[in-house]
Amino acid sequence: MTQPVVLITGASSGIGYACAIAFSQAGYRVVATARRADKLAELQQAVGSQRDLLPVAADVTQGEAMVQAVAQARQHFGRLDVVIANAGIGHRGALAEARWEDIETLLRTNIDGVLHTVRAAVPLLKQSGGGHIFTISSVAYDLTMPYAAVYAASKAFVTSLSHSLRLELEDDHIRVSDVIIGRTATEFNNNRLGLGKRTGESLPTMTPDQVAAIILRATRANRRTVFARFFDRLTLLGNLFVPELIGRVARKDYR
Repeated sequence: MTQPVVLITGASSGIGYACAIAFSQAGYRVVATARRADKLAELQQAVGSQRDLLPVAADVTQGEAMVQAVAQARQHFGRLDVVIANAGIGHRGALAEARWEDIETLLRTNIDGVLHTVRAAVPLLKQSGGGHIFTISSVAYDLTMPYAAVYAASKAFVTSLSHSLRLELEDDHIRVSDVIIGRTATEFNNNRLGLGKRTGESLPTMTPDQVAAIILRATRANRRTVFARFFDRLTLLGNLFVPELIGRVARKDYR
């Protein structure tokens, strides 16, 4: 069989970096995109095969950049089988006091970035006979999250989009899965935008490698939603019954 090809956004660190390693080790050819070319060079060294990893410096907030990234994937590998729309950024702090530049950066990255990635990739997925798109959401998408409201709302958008796209692309043999992730030990936690304090160290934390392994396994299934942990399922279930309690815990942590 032809070696499958995966395109991963935000591959310079964290979950995206771990996915690039995991998928490469599983026999995929990898198109790794990120803004930081130096970090992509480090990733290529870690993978150890220049033939099977294509680093592409691209900003997901720019639609044309993602079109060009997919064009390079087509030119280099000739096909595309899996897309992991991973690039994202967090925010903490009161909405009314937040810098608009921070809010806009989050919206352009977490929302526009997914839209640009999907719109650029779908034509090549169709040409390849189908494939699998993974959107990366968060347990926050359905929680009451004071002082993390903008981030939670952006992930609610991602989840809603994913579920609708699943039916839109069904006839094209393109599966769409939304990955719900809880706290993970990455640069994401330290790089959140906003004025709020760093929080959540007491929460159960996954490693990026664990998340990457879950996504890799999910390529063999056709699931609308992929939960990284049972704990995250319980959190969302708890929110159904005691949303006020969940919200007050988040208010205390993020304020």
